[in-house]
Amino acid sequence: MVRTHSSRRWMVLLIALATLTAASGTLGAQESSAERLLVLLRDASALAIVDPANGTVLGRVPTGRDPHEVTASPDGRLAFVASPSDGISVIDLATQSEIRRVNPGPGSGPHDVVFMEGNVYFTIEGYKSIGRYNPEADQIDWTLGIGQESTHMFALGADRRTLFMANRGSNSVTMAEGVVGGPSQTTLSVIPVPGERPEGIDVSPDGREVWTATRNDGGVSIINVAAKEVVQRLDLEMQDANRLKFTRDGRVLILDGAAASLVVLDAVSRNVIKRIRLAQTDTGDGAVLVSRDGTRAYVGLRNADRVAVLDLATLEVTEEIMMGDGSGPGCMFWAGVND
Repeated sequence: MVRTHSSRRWMVLLIALATLTAASGTLGAQESSAERLLVLLRDASALAIVDPANGTVLGRVPTGRDPHEVTASPDGRLAFVASPSDGISVIDLATQSEIRRVNPGPGSGPHDVVFMEGNVYFTIEGYKSIGRYNPEADQIDWTLGIGQESTHMFALGADRRTLFMANRGSNSVTMAEGVVGGPSQTTLSVIPVPGERPEGIDVSPDGREVWTATRNDGGVSIINVAAKEVVQRLDLEMQDANRLKFTRDGRVLILDGAAASLVVLDAVSRNVIKRIRLAQTDTGDGAVLVSRDGTRAYVGLRNADRVAVLDLATLEVTEEIMMGDGSGPGCMFWAGVND
């Protein structure tokens, strides 16, 4: 009898443990985060607000047509979405609504946006310029001519005060030092790149190098920031590389949309670590965003209508966030209360 009671007690304990484990797993699947993943839906002309912990789309906000790039204020209140056709949408993330539209002028073609020291800096591709928008005053308080064709993408320097911009029509990168002081305090340096149509661009974590992928020839140009010149060019035989991002540990991720793949390089050795197949067919224009803890990369696959989540430790896609048919996910950015 003693053995029978003891066996029953063990059975009860095992059942309880299994129940707790199952409940824990269910809760884990339903976890949520205060952080928000902002995903531009280019083909749906909207901004999706996503909970990255469970992949839930919390809302969609209509924007200007074919929105290209997005940034957010550090407090997580506002997002700024650039549409080359319709200007810059200012979006209240709490109410999930567009509260105003900023128009730099007819034919201006604003493309990229970055938030820096209380202001939104944006490229004005149609005017060969960049500009600054003050959201508190709701005004564009200055513009600055760059003199290069198709000033397209920004990369923020390690000092958080210097801007690099890829000029895809002039095959160059412009370095703008002192830009937070306004046009009179800004020094511009134009750095020619040997490839054709530089677009994807990022700054190394130590701030010493700028890498830009040249979209029309499958290569990458590496710029020494101190010397302000290209010191190396890599021929990676990519078909259509349009976005490039560094990870926190110094690897480089390049999205090759036409090849439906992500190329992973070691930034020190310059060697390809892996080419990760993301789909069976061309994924089109897209985006790459690294999580703030450096453990994951989010890859927007425009033609596939989904965001792939890559584990940076294993270099395997661990999940996918479905954005809906005809959505066309592109640029992404982080917003949340912990910014």
